[in-house]
Amino acid sequence: MKPISGWSSLVAAAMLCGTLAAAQDAPPVDPAQPEVPAAPEAPPPSDAPTSVESPAEPAPADTATEASGTGTVVFFRPSKFVGAAIGFKVRENGQELGKLRNGKYFVLQVAPGVHQYEVQGEAKDVLTLEVEAGETYYVQGVLGAGIMAGRPNLTPSDANTFEALKPKLKEVPPLTGDDAKD
Repeated sequence: MKPISGWSSLVAAAMLCGTLAAAQDAPPVDPAQPEVPAAPEAPPPSDAPTSVESPAEPAPADTATEASGTGTVVFFRPSKFVGAAIGFKVRENGQELGKLRNGKYFVLQVAPGVHQYEVQGEAKDVLTLEVEAGETYYVQGVLGAGIMAGRPNLTPSDANTFEALKPKLKEVPPLTGDDAKD
């Protein structure tokens, strides 16, 4: 029997050590090239975790509102020349939530459930929304023509409409208990 030498000795040693399967995934080695030993791996820092974990997926944008159990309602009013001087207050159950003036918007965090938002001018307009936790709703305020003054109206809208108008809008804070008395 012939002694094992060179390339065949490496194959034999790999089979003996049980690492042939790992070697099959490695790129082919040219036997004419001298083998260069691999650099030893540095030990992990002492404060590094010892187990390998997969990276966490990024959280969706609405996770904070979903975790707090609220929904988001964005009220906005496009900037128009007609009726620019007239503003109107958005109310729910008689409580003033925010002022919708020309070219403005405000954002509310609300509890899930059915909400009835109303605006009043010559006539009263009521918009009913069923809000779900973690969801965002868009409401566009418009001012229609009235006999003596404008008629405010609230209509459901969408994110695309709001995002298209947003660069021309100015955010205002919603009314708090103290502000609502003004």
